[in-house]
Order: sequence, then structure tokens, then C-alpha cells
Amino acid sequence: MWPALARYNNPIYVSLTGERCPDMEFFATCPKGFERFLGDELSTLGCGQIRPLKGQVSFTGETTDAYRVCLWSRLASRVVLVVGRVDASSSDALYEGLRSLEWEQLIAPGATLAIDAHGTNNALRNTQFIALRAKDAIVDSLLARRGARPVVDVRNADLTVMVRVSRERATVGIDLSGEPLFRRGYEQLPGRRAPIAPLRPDYAAALLAAGDWFSVCKKSHEQESTPTMLALYSGAGTVLVEAAAAALDRAPGLSRHRWGFTGWADHDAVAWNDLMEEAQKRAVRGTASVNLLAYEPRAGADAATRQMLHAAGMDLAPRWVKTPVQADLGICDLSWLGIDELAVQADALAQTAYLLSLLNDSPVVALSRDQMVDASLCRDAVQTTEVMVGRDDASIRVFAPGQTIERPVVKLGDAKVPVYVAASDQFASRLSKVSKQRVKWARREDVTCYRVYDADLPDYAVTVDLYEESLETARNKPRTWLQMYEYAPPKGVDEVLARKRLFDVLALVPRVLDVDPKNVFLRTRLRARGGSQYADEASQPNDRKTRKPHMVAGAELPQGAHLIDEGGLTFEVNFQTRLDCGIFLDHRDTRAMLREMAKQTQGSKRFLNLFAYTGTATCYAADGGMRHTTTVDLSKPSLDWARRNMARNGFTGKEHEFVQADVIQWVNEQRHTANRWDLVFCDVPTFSNSQRMRKGSFDVQRDHVELLINVSRLLTRGKDGATGGTCVFSCNLRTFKPDVAALAKAGVAIEDITAKTIPEDFKRNQRVHHCYVVKRI
Repeated sequence: MWPALARYNNPIYVSLTGERCPDMEFFATCPKGFERFLGDELSTLGCGQIRPLKGQVSFTGETTDAYRVCLWSRLASRVVLVVGRVDASSSDALYEGLRSLEWEQLIAPGATLAIDAHGTNNALRNTQFIALRAKDAIVDSLLARRGARPVVDVRNADLTVMVRVSRERATVGIDLSGEPLFRRGYEQLPGRRAPIAPLRPDYAAALLAAGDWFSVCKKSHEQESTPTMLALYSGAGTVLVEAAAAALDRAPGLSRHRWGFTGWADHDAVAWNDLMEEAQKRAVRGTASVNLLAYEPRAGADAATRQMLHAAGMDLAPRWVKTPVQADLGICDLSWLGIDELAVQADALAQTAYLLSLLNDSPVVALSRDQMVDASLCRDAVQTTEVMVGRDDASIRVFAPGQTIERPVVKLGDAKVPVYVAASDQFASRLSKVSKQRVKWARREDVTCYRVYDADLPDYAVTVDLYEESLETARNKPRTWLQMYEYAPPKGVDEVLARKRLFDVLALVPRVLDVDPKNVFLRTRLRARGGSQYADEASQPNDRKTRKPHMVAGAELPQGAHLIDEGGLTFEVNFQTRLDCGIFLDHRDTRAMLREMAKQTQGSKRFLNLFAYTGTATCYAADGGMRHTTTVDLSKPSLDWARRNMARNGFTGKEHEFVQADVIQWVNEQRHTANRWDLVFCDVPTFSNSQRMRKGSFDVQRDHVELLINVSRLLTRGKDGATGGTCVFSCNLRTFKPDVAALAKAGVAIEDITAKTIPEDFKRNQRVHHCYVVKRI
């Protein structure tokens, strides 16, 4: 009646009819955190002796039970039949133990073979070596008993043997599923990649299991009603497909064509065909229905979702919503949000809270990388399941119905802005007061780009810079942009509280300053020392669409770029592509000073800009009458930016030179040439370890003496009592102290002029930069 199962070393169980029947031992693997959900699912599928373990759930049953799990499990990754446990204290012991198993009764004749090894111990430290020894043992066993060697096919094997090493033992099994069960087939859009990275189907099913969606569907079917699910940030639609499949009683494995048990000697084709026939009948029965509601602002979601539903065999389409609705279950996937995408995350959380506002009587389940969704929904998670999304920690958070917590609000005129922290009203008051003062000052001084808020309150350690559009491109009223920088809190500060304050800032700043929230950009500055001033270039997208120029009021600009005015000149800024937008506002007065120095310069009127970034200082010097300029930077994108800035202000021609080079090395080389300059601006990075630097790294405190000595040798020498060349040296290391004695010994004089170069809007932070006049004695 049953296959000969003595080879599986499994115990004998008694069926409900009293008949003694052999049950086999299996385990189903799953992602971390899914064990409880998978255990419940296996119970509903009729499995016995269910025992959740780490990353897997063991169970017992017959061949039909294992087939049923393969076909109907929405949460399992693989289903493995345990065929034995062997000694793994050494490679020889593993080999002998595996060879002793009756492989000729397990592997069908002609079936191709692959080995999947997991785990290590002191004697077996490499999974590839474990797989090799296992393969040798199985092949040698079959050769000795069957007289033929099986073909090994690591890509498309008919049967995969799993070897899991733990301490001194190895569990050996046959993978009945073949490809992972979460590869349903529908999620692989034919001919193109999904425009939005889809949530893996088993993760979507886990969210549904956490929200008890399967019970909701069963109850609705019994009551002949229609279940309704709302999915926020549904991505490419996998959560909608999984919800619909469960409601319509479709087996998740129905569309799969390849299974791992076809190469198993005891494969029961009749039992499998019976299960498939039953599943197909249930799928076409057509008595159930489901309402799918979804919100997804990212482009391409509608088409991808429809295509996935069609590929899964369901003629359905979701109803896209933009206002709060009611549903039996709310699902929110926030796992796609990067932990550093703070502005995007704040907007997504605000939209989530708004759209779920009518679901007070229904459970809500969220997949999130942090706890901010709790505060956003004004609910405490009643159940939290820690999971992994890619390589990052995340959690499935369940919010019970009927649970609400009132959020504090900040009154701004007639408007009430919900916030996370009650004390944020102090930030709003401070920002409102300071901004009014700044606006009056800016109008008086004809400044259109300036700092509004400079971490005035310690708990709200952000800076807010305002940029007004250039009159050159403004069509009617000039647009306004805000560039905000958050200084990452020290390790001792509660990260969740710091994040709440930051989200309050993002909500309040555009309202207080009357700026479109779409024109607010946030960057985070780490308090760590190190990195490279060019590091942010490496993380920028290389897609041609992001680099394609666009026309704005007749001006050709790179994607995301805008024009602003300063000191009668026009500059390009970009708030999207790099950490800094293209101009340092704290050097506004320094640039104006350079222009005045350029006007007073006699002789050849040659200007040198070192670590030039986007060349704004070069533009000022050229505007001050410098006839020849040399702009030097290691970054090609920065030099291209500098060229555009110069050309936009009318400074073109071969007399304006742009050099891509390691500045330290280049300065040293120029010492041995006849090239000399009347005015030099050197705004150095605090630290750089770019791989393109020949020396390896630059530290301004450590290396400034050598750099300034070399730069001083590039200054023109005064003749007949005339003053020689001048270098304006600047850095933003707060603790910087020039080695005056060492410089003097080398014939270099240095004068601190920092106080003269700090603009009014930066007065709160006198150490925003240090600035010096350097001359050769």
C-alpha cells in the first residue's frame, strides 16, 4: 500500500482508522521570522508533528502530504524529504555515512543530480568541499550498486540532494520542490524587467498571514460575501496577486512546470496528478470573489500589476485609490524605502496614515525597516515579527483594530499640522521668528540664497538653506528651493526620537517658509571623520536619462539642475544628484572678497583655483578682471560643472583653463615649472582618501604645512617694492589650527581673516569655516 520506507529511518505511526502506516519526515524551509506563520499553514494542510525551528519547520506525513505542501504552501521556500542523518565529524566520516545510504532506491535511473550543501563545522569549513565529498559518495555508491554513474547537472538537475551540517552531524534530504516555491512564475514579467522591484511572493503571503487574511477569505466564502483588501505601496503587485489567489482558492504552485520530485525513485505520479486535478477544479470553480484596492504613486505600477494578475491566471484589476477607504485588511509595504531616504519616507508615512484613517475597525499590517510607522498610524504594534529584507533588518508589524493614539499638533495660523513630538512647536516658533529676520536682511542686502536656520535648537540639529530661482529662468514668480542638512545624531541619542523630530521638521519647514514640499531636499551629514569629497559621485546613477540635458527658459541644464543668482553672477545648482548642491553659501563673502582682490591685482592678472569644485570662485575672479584663470579639481563632473558656470557668465576661451588632476601632486609638479599666479584660492577638503589620489589620502591638519609651502612657491614674486602674489586658504575643519611656526620657518606668512568672511546668516556658527591670507615672505 505504501512505498518501502525502511530506508528513510522514520518511525511508524498509527492512522485515525487504527491502521499502522509509515510516515516520512520532512522539513520546509522559510525566511527568518516566517516559522510561526509557516507552522500554522502546515497545520491547515494536514501535516503532523509540526515543529518550528530556525529558518525551517519540520513535519511528518505521507508522500501526498508533501506534494500538497509543495502545491499549496504560500510561505515555504523548499520542501525537503529527510532520508537520513550521518556522522560529519570529518570529511571521511561524511563520505562513508552518505555512501551507506541506499541511493539506488532514492534516485531514479537516468536522473541528473546536484548537491546543495549548507552549514560548516571545525572539520568541514567549506560548503563547496562538503558538496564535492557528498557528490563523490553518492556517485561511488550508485556506481558500485547500479553499475552506472549519474550525470551531475548543477543548473537543471532532476533531483537535488541537500546536505545540512550542524556540529558533528549532517542531515541528508531530497529537495522535492526544485526551484524555490516563492518563484510562482507570474512575477517574472516576460520580455522586460518590472518597473518597480516586486515584493517577493512569500513575503507578500507573510503579510497576509500576519493580518489573518486567509481566515477573512474563508469566513467571507461561508457568508457568501466579498473580502476587501487595501494595499498601500503595492509595488509591482505581488501582494495583490497573493491576496486574490487566496480569496479565489488558487494554489500558488498551479503555474509551475518543473518540480524537484521528478527524479525521486519513489515519486507517485498518480497521487501528484490527483492533487493537480483537484487544484485546477478549485481554481475554475469561480464561486468566490475579491475586492482589491491599491495605492502606488510610482510609475509603472498599474501595468505591472495587471500583467502579473493576468500571468497568475486571474482576470482581475485593482481599484486605485487616492482617498481613505474601508477594507477588511490594510497592508502597507514600506520595505522599499531606504533608511537614508528621509524626505521620501516622511511623505510615504504621512500618506499611509491618511489613506488608512478609515480602517479603525480593521487590522493593519506593515513591512517596515524601523518603528516610525507606529507613530505615523498612531497605533502600537500588538505583534512584531523580525525578518530580513535583502541584507537589512526589518519587521512585520501588526496593528489591531480599534486602537488609536492622538498625535500632537502645531498651529500655524489657521492650519493644524500633526507632529510626532509635542516640543516641535518650539522649532516652528524659532524657525518662523528667524525666517522673518532673514527675509528683511536678504532684501536689504540683495541676497537671494541664504541660510534660514542653523541648528538653533540642539534637539533639532538641521540647517535650512533657501535658494531663489535666477531671474534668467524665472517665468513669473521665481521658484524657491530649500536644501536641508541633518547632522546625524550621536550614538547615545534615541534613534526613533531623533527620526520623529526630523519628520516634524520636514512637515513644518515648507509650511512655515511657504515653499512647495516638492522643492524641499534633505541630505544627511555624518559626524564621522573620513571619506572623500568625491565619494558621492560614485553613488550617482549612470542611467543616461538622469544625465540628459533639458531646456529651461532657453538655458540648457543637466537633469535636476536649476539656476540661481549671487553677486550679479548666475550659477547652476542641483539638489538631487550630490551631497552638496554646487555652491557653498558660507563662502559668499569670501567670493566677493576675491573679486575685489582681483580688481586690485596688478601685472599678469593670473588666477588659480585649487580644489575648485564647481568653479564659483573662478567666476568671481574672472568678473573681477583676472585675464587668465586655471581651475583644478580631481573630479571631472565638477570641472564640467565649472565650465558651464564660466560659460554662462560669459567667460570662455583658451585663457580659461580647466585641469583634472590630483591637486596635491599637480601643485608639487608646478613648482618645477615657470608657471606662477597672482591670486590663488585654495578651499581644501577636511579629509580625502579617494583612490585616484596618488598619495593615498589627504588630511588638512596633518598636510596643510606641506601644501601651503608648495602653493606659496606658485605665487608671483614682488619686484621693485611691489606686493607679490596672494593665496586665500580655507578649510572647514572646526578644530583646525595652522602651524604658524613651521610655515614661518619655510618663509610663509599666514594671517587669519576668518571673522571677515563669515556672512551674516552664518554668524551663529563662527567655525563654519576658517579662512587665511597666505603670502611668501
